[in-house]
Amino acid sequence: MTNVIKLSAFGKNDVRGIYNDDITPELFYYIGRAYVKFVCEKNNLLAKDVWLSVCEDARLHSKELSEALIKGINSLGGNVVYLGLAPTPLGYFSEFINYPKEITFDNKISGALIITASHNPKQYNGLKMTLNKASLDEAQIKEVKELTLNQTNNKSSNYRFGLCRKFDIVSTYIEKISQSFTNIGKNIKIVVDSANATGGLVAPKLYRELGCEVVELYSEPDGNFPNHHPNPSDESTLDDIKKAVVQNNADFGIAFDGDSDRIGVIDSKGNYLTGDKLLLIYALDIVEDLVKRGEKPTVVSEVKCSQVLYDCINNTGACAVMCKTGHGYIKSMMRETNAILGGEMSGHIFFKDRFYGFDDAIYAGCRIIEIVAKHKLKNPDFKLEDLLEPFKQTFCSKENRYKVENELKKPILEMVKEKINENKNLFSDKIKDIITIDGLRIVFDGGFALIRQSNTEPVFTLRFEAKDENTCKHYEKCMVNLLDECKKNMGK
Repeated sequence: MTNVIKLSAFGKNDVRGIYNDDITPELFYYIGRAYVKFVCEKNNLLAKDVWLSVCEDARLHSKELSEALIKGINSLGGNVVYLGLAPTPLGYFSEFINYPKEITFDNKISGALIITASHNPKQYNGLKMTLNKASLDEAQIKEVKELTLNQTNNKSSNYRFGLCRKFDIVSTYIEKISQSFTNIGKNIKIVVDSANATGGLVAPKLYRELGCEVVELYSEPDGNFPNHHPNPSDESTLDDIKKAVVQNNADFGIAFDGDSDRIGVIDSKGNYLTGDKLLLIYALDIVEDLVKRGEKPTVVSEVKCSQVLYDCINNTGACAVMCKTGHGYIKSMMRETNAILGGEMSGHIFFKDRFYGFDDAIYAGCRIIEIVAKHKLKNPDFKLEDLLEPFKQTFCSKENRYKVENELKKPILEMVKEKINENKNLFSDKIKDIITIDGLRIVFDGGFALIRQSNTEPVFTLRFEAKDENTCKHYEKCMVNLLDECKKNMGK
């Protein structure tokens, strides 16, 4: 282990950084000790009664970090159910199942610790944490950070011996989920791209259990990610699956990110469905029957999503709620509004309907298989893209990243807001509303212009929607010109 311990990897939603810089085995050892303290305080437990599940993704250093984390947990007397190499959603799932007595001695799992850097490049690693079946929020992560610092300053040689039991979570998950979707995939052909990450351990076998014909791409875990980067929200990573769907005459394709909590879907023509399009397909499948029964279900999404998503959901009699971008915010808003479904542009989809409410791309794949199969029973010529009709009346840009130093984001955003308030005709079209929950979403009749601060990069994220492509490009040009002017006024 290195002697250097940094706490800079602690972020708002998880721990994330570059291996052997921010992320080291020694840091994970002390996080393990800190997490036992954290659970003891929150759940009023003794260390000997704390059980935590631990799993890791396919990165080359994940196993080493996992071993250090488990050693830290055990050194304070805490116990581990070790799941090994597994997708992040299976780590979440581990809190919802019953274990044989020889595994946990009737003590329930208090939390899941998942070693992963999700969709980041291979040199990154990190840690996702849950407590009592919920991901840690920003305040709780700060508590773990402080406890970790305390542990590093108190390098006691006193070592208690907690237990570590191995458990096959993959087989348990496949058995449980396949029972929920009995043979729904008959006559469905799909391509599955696991990007040499964790999805290949589970998804191809599960989808075959559902009756699907599966064409596999890059199912073998390899932390070098030799074929392409594991990030389906970056469309440049989807070239192979797009070709494979068309060449194999498949109904559609499913792609996963590095830890399988984000899904990318490709239609039968080889076109990528953005997260808002996919979410609308799921939402309409769920809410219409509920509305007919007199209910008013809630669906949560974020500020980058198309206005078509919100309008279509509201038009059914359901309620569409907009919140900040980020899976932590989505989960919090879902709990607050008792929502049955949530999702964001990046492909995180949260099913509370018939599921546990956490983001699971493998399960989301089961739901899209079910939807397509249901439609094909009525019409054998049905295609997934037939469900995208609402989006044909609008044009939406891809995400644009406008570079700006982190310290300038807030003052420039304030300047943009002032200039828009001073000149309501800045975009030529009448401004109907300005939504400020996450940056500025300037709403027009039939469109919007969005600017928000990226949480992870020195950029503004921009997105635009309009009734036609020319108007959309006009909104984008106006916003970029405005940002250029503001940067110039700031002396940059």
